[in-house]
Amino acid sequence: MQKTLLLGAILLLTALVGLNEAAAQSITLDMGTGEGGNTLTGRVIQGFMIIGILSVAPGIVIMCTSFTRIVVVLSLVRTSLGLQNSPPNMVMTSLAMFLTFFIMQPHLQQAWDNGLRPLIDDEISQEAAIDQIIEPFKKFMLANARDKDLELFEGLAAGNKAVFDKNVKSNSNDKSSPATTEKKAEIKADDVSMRVLIPAFMISELKRAFEIGFMLMIPFLVIDVVISTLLMSMGMMMLPPVMISLPFKIVFFVLVDGWYLVAGSLARSYV
Repeated sequence: MQKTLLLGAILLLTALVGLNEAAAQSITLDMGTGEGGNTLTGRVIQGFMIIGILSVAPGIVIMCTSFTRIVVVLSLVRTSLGLQNSPPNMVMTSLAMFLTFFIMQPHLQQAWDNGLRPLIDDEISQEAAIDQIIEPFKKFMLANARDKDLELFEGLAAGNKAVFDKNVKSNSNDKSSPATTEKKAEIKADDVSMRVLIPAFMISELKRAFEIGFMLMIPFLVIDVVISTLLMSMGMMMLPPVMISLPFKIVFFVLVDGWYLVAGSLARSYV
């Protein structure tokens, strides 16, 4: 069931990658013909399956791609600036979606070339196509998930409470650099189930998003402190510091080309 839902979401994304190549093709999904060539029952079932997949596709896209980290960081940037509704949520979400597509494009292309297009051309079976489509995304999630999080959910899945206690008692210092890379190099995507990989990847993304957001908040916090100190020294304690600091924070963000730096840093933060 997990593979079927994930496949549906990935199909929506990989179809965009191969849109030009598939424009001249007539894609027909057929669940089999009965006597006399009647395919109505198969098409009705197929229609219900597509509707069900589309209803959960947004959640699957959020879980298995870089969208989580990007949208959280962008939200923290807007909060740091002191802006409530500017840029609007629609703009922030759209920017996060396009950055997600940009980062995930190589994996989508691989899923299209190795899984979806051979399936459309009847070169491989559906089971093999599902494995080929999911494999690039499993490798992406495995490369960006911390070993600590993978061990936690592997222990929970196996009913090993000792692993959970070990992770809870350990300090929050993340020692995952060269050692983590070497350890992950020994792990194959097929060795980790989606039940373990998806939640481990999501909490790893949330942790890194908050780390990036914290670093982005520091300059704006300094501006707020400086403005508040100046107002208090001038005896203007009744004037809200936010009214004075907001223009300075916006000017500072524009002068350093903040959106360029944030977008570039997010894109380079993935391996």
